[in-house]
Amino acid sequence: MQYSTLGHTGIQVSRLALGTMNFGRIGGTTQAEVDALVGTALDAGINMVDTADVYSGGESEELLGKALVGRRDEVVLATKAGLPMSDRIGQKGASRRWLTAALEGSLRRLGVDYVDLFQIHRWDPATSDEETLSALSDLQRAGKIRHFGTSTYPAHRLVQAQWAATKAGIGRFVTEQPSYSILQRGVERDVLPVAQEYGLGVMVWSPLASGWLSGAVRRDREVTTNRAAFMPQRFDLADPGNQARMDAVEKLAALAEESDLTLIQLALGFVAAHPGVTSALIGPRTIDHLASQLAAAEIVLATDVLDAIDGIVVPGTDLAAHEKNDAAPALLDVALRRR
Repeated sequence: MQYSTLGHTGIQVSRLALGTMNFGRIGGTTQAEVDALVGTALDAGINMVDTADVYSGGESEELLGKALVGRRDEVVLATKAGLPMSDRIGQKGASRRWLTAALEGSLRRLGVDYVDLFQIHRWDPATSDEETLSALSDLQRAGKIRHFGTSTYPAHRLVQAQWAATKAGIGRFVTEQPSYSILQRGVERDVLPVAQEYGLGVMVWSPLASGWLSGAVRRDREVTTNRAAFMPQRFDLADPGNQARMDAVEKLAALAEESDLTLIQLALGFVAAHPGVTSALIGPRTIDHLASQLAAAEIVLATDVLDAIDGIVVPGTDLAAHEKNDAAPALLDVALRRR
């Protein structure tokens, strides 16, 4: 396993990190299966584990916490808050009130006294950066979090938050967690350069593009990935965007074969090659999935392979821009454009 420094924190983290969205009812995993996945990942050298309160309504954190009993000190433990935990008013966002309550809930479910990284799951336009950063700084001083960061923030919000922290003399975000894969390269235009400019650690999610780059999605076979079961629209080939993804996948699969690599190794090696990326989050649902992804831990892609990837998917291009999850609110809610 290779390691790198998480931004300017000084923390050494594995280049592959374990994501836990499939833990619990989303992935249909039991406690025994989670125990095996976590134990195998840690034994292979993974030391970064990322979860979120919203994953299976908190079940992911509960399962992960039990799996980490006796091994907590081996792990750089990260969780997230901000997405709605219920339909009740106030159980979402980045206000001081909610973040304090959300963190207490996460610590309870995980069975720990602190987390190493607490991340805002999405930018909350209803809360000022100063309010959020002040609350996070207080939680840090209280010893309940070591560092704090963001997930899926637009580049301009990352810049704004850095400026707000400097102006107010409070703690700043030290990490960002964007979606990044061969098929979703838009963050190369702005988010990754901004992260490098401010020295942010970057853990990328969905490097296998929701299963498109797992090897299980090909033109001549039925799509059976877990994501296809609850997000079938992402794999509907009647959608021209999905046809474009399938065309790219077929070319990438051929490139991987020519390079004596699996498609998973090609995909994970690609995101690891970007100098702004600290770790790639993998989200295995089974031990076989984990084994196929761990096989990419030492992969370093040759320049000619990276050049060939650029010829298939243009740098800075998203083949499914609507799936980025970082669009400005006014683009999603007509009332914000016409009120």
